[in-house]
Amino acid sequence: MDGNRRWAASRRLPGIAGHREGARAVRRTIQAAIESGVAWLTLYAFSSENWRRPVGEIFDLTGLLREYLRSELAELKENGVRLRIIGDLERFDPDIRRSLAEAEAQTTVNSRLNLIVALSYGARAEIAVAARRLAEAARDGRLDPKQIDEARVAGALATAGMPDPDLIIRTSGEQRLSNFLLWQGAYAELVFLDVLWPDFGAEHFARALTEYARRERRFGTRPG
Repeated sequence: MDGNRRWAASRRLPGIAGHREGARAVRRTIQAAIESGVAWLTLYAFSSENWRRPVGEIFDLTGLLREYLRSELAELKENGVRLRIIGDLERFDPDIRRSLAEAEAQTTVNSRLNLIVALSYGARAEIAVAARRLAEAARDGRLDPKQIDEARVAGALATAGMPDPDLIIRTSGEQRLSNFLLWQGAYAELVFLDVLWPDFGAEHFARALTEYARRERRFGTRPG
């Protein structure tokens, strides 16, 4: 989800205005996913690199996260959405970590849509953590290094037990993954849309799904 600050700047508004409008786009996208029958949706909300932004902007973003958790949890539960969080949450304040854990717990029985929110997330760091876990298991004699294969690595990632993405959508005209689901997205179809995230809506979601439907998914094999 990219383009919040550019959206605000183009309207001569403070950056927080773009982030607030971006939160509204999140709501629209969740609803579009539900109506389209999509079972898994992952939103890259805050990257590990975002911590390098000015202190004032980080303060605004974390404040908006607190506000979102308070205002949206009831609607997520009502719509049958299960919330899961991936990323290095230790960098957030304790009250945010508690709120996130409570939101996950309160939605655990829901199954209409699995909503994964990546917060303080970076794919390279995720892979490094997985490698460290496997190395420690091997060191302690709990794992034979010869048993480390793709399935073992996938099982050590933050997304263990979740399906790999079929489609990755990047907004704002940028055409890169920016450290998002690098392992999991190995065979994902990529769709780049020239729309700033705050303007993203159901029609853009539908356009991406239509483009995905046109693609031939071969996973390295020849067409039959």
